[in-house]
Amino acid sequence: MASSASNTSDAPHIPVLLRPLLSGVSPVSGTWLDGTFGAGGYTKGLLEAGADKVIGVDRDPLAFQMAADWIGEFDDRIELVAGVFSKMDEYAQDLDGVVLDLGVSSMQLDLAERGFSFMKDGPLDMRMSQDGPSAADIVNNAEEAEIADILFHYGEERASRRIAKAIVKAREVEQFSSTLQLADLIEKNLPRTKPGQSHAATRSFQGLRIAVNDEYGELFRGLMAAERALKPGGLLAVVTFHSIEDRMVKKYLQARAGRTGGGSRYAPEVEKEAPAFDLLTRKAVGPDEQELSENPRSRSAKLRIARRTDAPAGSVDGKKIGMPMLSARKAGGRR
Repeated sequence: MASSASNTSDAPHIPVLLRPLLSGVSPVSGTWLDGTFGAGGYTKGLLEAGADKVIGVDRDPLAFQMAADWIGEFDDRIELVAGVFSKMDEYAQDLDGVVLDLGVSSMQLDLAERGFSFMKDGPLDMRMSQDGPSAADIVNNAEEAEIADILFHYGEERASRRIAKAIVKAREVEQFSSTLQLADLIEKNLPRTKPGQSHAATRSFQGLRIAVNDEYGELFRGLMAAERALKPGGLLAVVTFHSIEDRMVKKYLQARAGRTGGGSRYAPEVEKEAPAFDLLTRKAVGPDEQELSENPRSRSAKLRIARRTDAPAGSVDGKKIGMPMLSARKAGGRR
């Protein structure tokens, strides 16, 4: 989902890193797919920059409800598709460009009833598509080891075992139903945070949200779908918001650009695949001082851009690009 600025529902939603993204893919033309439509900021930016058409994909029904007020400004240049970006090659082929802005959007965070935020009380939900198992289903029904795995591998929470144990103990007395109920329990089981530090529940809520929406699986499959959907010369631009996402994108593009390093000199020589991408950003692009002042939520954002070659589409192993695997949990590991 597109991540953007604002802590209030009536504030403007600002697409993160839009200026460097448009600069990096300029000149913009042809048909693009915005795989995380959200509030429509990237779609508007692409159309105003010269795209003939943008296919906006989102799994959150709210996104298209919000777009109803302004989409008419662009006549038939926008096509909306309710779905997931991991299936984008089923929605379109021979695309001139694909944009993905990962994570949770501000419009989701700002609505307490969606259950994404630990700063506002609401149902413990976190489902982007508003269907399937919720965060409450996980914390109320999953085994302690599974909850610990989710918090550790997806949320990078070092105290995952302690929190999981506390959750299981607490749910024996009362099932979890609200965001603040869970956030309070986490806060009580972690050292008090110092001024300026993230809230104690930040990492746990991130881990649960990623698990509920299968965000890492969606990203992995989405990168391969983009490779299949882009035409030769087509551009892929991905904005990430934390280190695991950025590592996955970086390693995927490096692998598909043939930049994963050589093999052993003692092993039989293997013919290399033709590169499927050319890297246009050697290092991830972050926000400049102007954007940081305008949009504090952009501070962790990173942008990577690559151009599709005419090589056949292929695939990579998820483990090789750093995709977190719950089954990879080490027995006896400390957390």
